[in-house]
Amino acid sequence: MSHSQRRLPQDPQIRALVQAMGQRSFSRRSVLGAAGALSLSGLLAACGTGGSKSEASKPAVNDISAEDQSLNWANWTLYLDYDDKKKTYPTLDAFTKKTGIKVNYAEDIDGNDSYYGKVQGQLKSGQDIGQDIVTLTDWMAGRLIRQGYTQELNRDNIPNAANLLPSLQNVDFDPGRKHSLTWQTGYAGIAWNKKAFPKGLKSVEDLWDPALKGRVTVLDEMRDTMGLLMLQNGVDVAGQWGESEFSAATEVLRKNIDNGQIRQVKGNSYKQDFISGDAIAGIVWSGDMVQMNFENDDQWEFVIPEAGGTLWSDNLLVPVASPRKTNAEKLMDFYYDPAVAAQVAAYVNYICPVTGAKEEMEKIDPELTENPLIFPTDADLAKAHVFRSLDADEEATLASAFQDAIGA
Repeated sequence: MSHSQRRLPQDPQIRALVQAMGQRSFSRRSVLGAAGALSLSGLLAACGTGGSKSEASKPAVNDISAEDQSLNWANWTLYLDYDDKKKTYPTLDAFTKKTGIKVNYAEDIDGNDSYYGKVQGQLKSGQDIGQDIVTLTDWMAGRLIRQGYTQELNRDNIPNAANLLPSLQNVDFDPGRKHSLTWQTGYAGIAWNKKAFPKGLKSVEDLWDPALKGRVTVLDEMRDTMGLLMLQNGVDVAGQWGESEFSAATEVLRKNIDNGQIRQVKGNSYKQDFISGDAIAGIVWSGDMVQMNFENDDQWEFVIPEAGGTLWSDNLLVPVASPRKTNAEKLMDFYYDPAVAAQVAAYVNYICPVTGAKEEMEKIDPELTENPLIFPTDADLAKAHVFRSLDADEEATLASAFQDAIGA
């Protein structure tokens, strides 16, 4: 199917913009779309975290969207389509052209905990943190929602939210999706530099190979690193387990930090260690490896460990004192158009949560739809586990134990 034959969105303005963006917005990423299989849907529906009382001082927010045509958005790195030559984000340009709203986009989030630490005081006091959209993982999104740190969305301004995968329309950390919408979904697994370590990896246990000493990184996201370590120990992280199972995994982590096997525990910046060669193996996020391989001559291999990997989602939220909520809702609506979602998905190489995006991408370039990191296979999904929900007390206890183990 040629580019000109693909099905475009119904909104005539968006259709024209997508046509104008054309092939250049796909220059770095070939294809990605929504994985709508029931097996994936069931896993995604399980994502979340427990609840507790609201803690925020609720400010009286005056929405200035009508007179202030701007928007501030904090996201992770390599998480939006980007034109290397023009140094711009094509879909953001299209959004601005359509709505007149200028987006100040910042790759400010390196880790959920580190970002929360920077803004929690302001959120609790009901102050504007300078961002109108923040993009946080399920469990952290759940924390902000239960603490009263987010604004309720006006779904009348986001009609395209109906395109969210049915399994994600109602999640335990945000029943009815009143405060959040899924941005992207992906795996945590293991990866290695194929030239530097040709024997490869099959399990988390393989990361402790003496040949890798001092060249291993693991994520500072507790649920991903601890999830993989617990799975390696035979624990069903989606099921019933307690502090003893968690403690056994933290001892493995602590041992391999103390003996120098693990080089560093990092957030998104772990990618720089892989690119520089300081790290040649580690616990990583799936889409990062696809993007890094594209830019660095296919140096790395990613697998879900034999014992299993974790499955997670990141979510769009409006902070409690943002004065531009309507502008934020317009942007969410724009990115939930299947054709626009496909533009983003083609770049970020994570699983897209928008129904219809897969069909859009199949009509552009079906060749890469067989990539299991982009379109999950049943076999991979069978090895993907959602870290179970934690109540507030349990989360505090386990997070403290994790931070102690990594020396943070």
